[in-house]
Order: sequence, then C-alpha cells, then structure tokens
Amino acid sequence: MTKSPDYKQLTAHLPEPVFVPLPDYRRYAEPEMLARGEAFYAEMKRRRTTRSFSNEPVPRRLIELALLSAGTAPSGAHRQPWRFVAIDDPAIKARLRAAAEEEELKTYAGRMTDEWREALHPLGTDHVKEHMTDAPWIVVLFAEKYGLNADGSHRKNYCVDESVNIAAGFFIAAIHAMGLVTLTHTPNPMGFLRELLGRGSNEKAVLVLPVGYPAPDAKVPDLQRLGAEAFIQWNVPGRSAQAAGSA
Repeated sequence: MTKSPDYKQLTAHLPEPVFVPLPDYRRYAEPEMLARGEAFYAEMKRRRTTRSFSNEPVPRRLIELALLSAGTAPSGAHRQPWRFVAIDDPAIKARLRAAAEEEELKTYAGRMTDEWREALHPLGTDHVKEHMTDAPWIVVLFAEKYGLNADGSHRKNYCVDESVNIAAGFFIAAIHAMGLVTLTHTPNPMGFLRELLGRGSNEKAVLVLPVGYPAPDAKVPDLQRLGAEAFIQWNVPGRSAQAAGSA
C-alpha cells in the first residue's frame, strides 16, 4: 500500500509561515480573572434586543469602533469573510425598509408555517419594520462566499458561516458595551439587500442590524433565558474527564 504524503510534504512548495510572539497578552491573577469574568457576564446579562429605537444621532466613530471590534473575530484560514455596510442616509434606509417590508409581508402572509407564526407570536413581530428608519444607523452584514483574485478567478473561503457568525457576536457585544442597542433582523429572503447596496455576487446578506439608543418608551417581551443546566454540560456522563480526554 502506498503511504499517503503527510501535511508537510503537501505544503513543502509553499513559503514557511511566519510567526511572531503572542502580542499584548495579559495574564491576571485568578481573583482578578474571576472578577473580570463576573463583571462581563453581569454586563452581557443586561443585554436585550429591542425593536423600539430613538432617532437620536449616534456618532460614526462609535459604529466604527464596534465594526473594528467585529473585525478581530477569528475566521477559517484567516480569510475574514465578513463585509459590513453601515448606513445613516435616510433615503437609503427608507428604500431598504420598503423592500424589506415587501418581502416580509409575503413571508408573514403566506410563506410562514403555523408553527413558525406560533414561535414568533411571543415576540410581537410583524411585517412592519419601523426600526429600519427610526434607528440612526443600519448595519448590514454580508458573508463573502468566495474571494476574488486580481485576475477575476475565485479564491475559496473556509468556514464562512461560522466565521461571520462569530464576527456578528463580537459586534453585538461591542454595541452593548457602549450603551447602545441593536436588533438581529433577518428579512426573508435577503437577496434584495445585495442589489440595493451594490454588493458583489460573491456575497450574501446575513443580518440587518439597526443600531442606536432605545426609545424612551421602549419595551421588550417578557422572556427568560435558559438556565445553565439547560445548555451547559461538563464532561461526558458516565466517563471521567481523563477517560474522555484520552478517547
């Protein structure tokens, strides 16, 4: 049997990768680590999604900082396949809202199953999307399905959905940490966003994120998050940590 070449043989023709010392790492004493972890959890526990936005202006620099924070997310093969479009132009926001409501009306009226409607009912949503014109900023997140080389050929991206989702989480956390609010809006379908915003055919819209201050009378659904026991598992039932690690 012919022995398969190992990874080093397969990449021998490529330049050696360049590594640098881990930059800016800070190790904290355990009590400080615990305090920082508790503080971060307490801050994120306050986060709520709202559909009621004030039209009070938000400085562009705050949006930029949140986007830069999103850009620090890890990604498959470091392809960084996220593309953000930040919009504060009222005319563009109005066009986006009109197109989104047209699609959403079709969804709510005919595309949705009864099960889907029942799931959304506690959230009080419908096809009317005031947040798209009320919020001072609309950020649309696109996933770059594949890259384009200078000659027009395609460059494969890896773990695109996972990478873009992580970047979205970083963005949401950054927005909350600043004292702003956002909403993860997913019009269905979302192809109209690429056309309206002039994005390439190698991109697909993933999220519409209105950003701003909450309206003075903002309310949110009375919902509870899952408790730890519902979504966290430590080790594998019936197996020791050592056995699980050596399997």
